[in-house]
Formats: sequence, structure tokens, C-alpha cells
Amino acid sequence: MTEFRFYHPIEVRYGDLDAQGHLNNAKYLTYMEQARLQYTKHLGLWGGDSFLDVGVIMAEVRLTFRAPVEFGMSVKVGVRIVRMGNKSLEVAQDIEDARDGEVLATGNVILVAYDYRTRKSIPIPDSWRKAITEFENLAVE
Repeated sequence: MTEFRFYHPIEVRYGDLDAQGHLNNAKYLTYMEQARLQYTKHLGLWGGDSFLDVGVIMAEVRLTFRAPVEFGMSVKVGVRIVRMGNKSLEVAQDIEDARDGEVLATGNVILVAYDYRTRKSIPIPDSWRKAITEFENLAVE
């Protein structure tokens, strides 16, 4: 089980549900994306001026559903960088019931450092590397 130092709370809205009354599959990814964005803001990696300045692009995602998420539930999304390469980050995420911590879904995302203006991958900026390493207590590769 991954230990998270960062969680972002999310309210499950009626419009997030599918016809069966459960959280729509695509919304799991939306919730995880929102939490990743808040994580970057929490670490001071993005000031919020332009989405072109976020500096990452998703390359891969894996999502495992464990229990249904239903209307009115309070959930929290954990975010943790578990690996940092030269140009990529591996992010572990959980969606948990905020009341009791039950894990409702788990996910792993590979993000690539990216310059949206030149449309090319770039090395992870030193400022990001330092902030993430310190926050996550990552071993330097």
C-alpha cells in the first residue's frame, strides 16, 4: 500500500454518475487529474497562470476499480510520485472514501516533462526534481 503525503478532497456530484448511479468510469481519471494539478500547486511547481506552463503530458495510465463510488460520497484522492526518471514521472494515486479510508480505486500514471510551446519532451526541471525529492523523500537515482 502506498503512503500518501498529499490528498485532495472531492465531492461526488450528481452529474458525475452513470446510468447505474455509480461514478462514471471517465470521472475517475478526471478526479485523479484534478488531484495531480492540486499536488503541483501544493509543491509550488505551477502558479496557475497558463496550462501551457504545467510542463507535463500524460503518456500512460492504469486504473483499477475496487469498490463503487456513489452520489453524495466524500472522497479524497492521494497523489504520490514514486519514481522520477530523466524526463518522466511515475505517479501512484488512490481514490479513497474520506470517512473510513477504504480504497475505492487505484491508479498509476506516467507523466512526461513537456514543453507545450515547442511540442517536445524535456528533462524534468531541476526545481521540480528538488521539490518532489524533498516532499516525497525519494532516493536520488
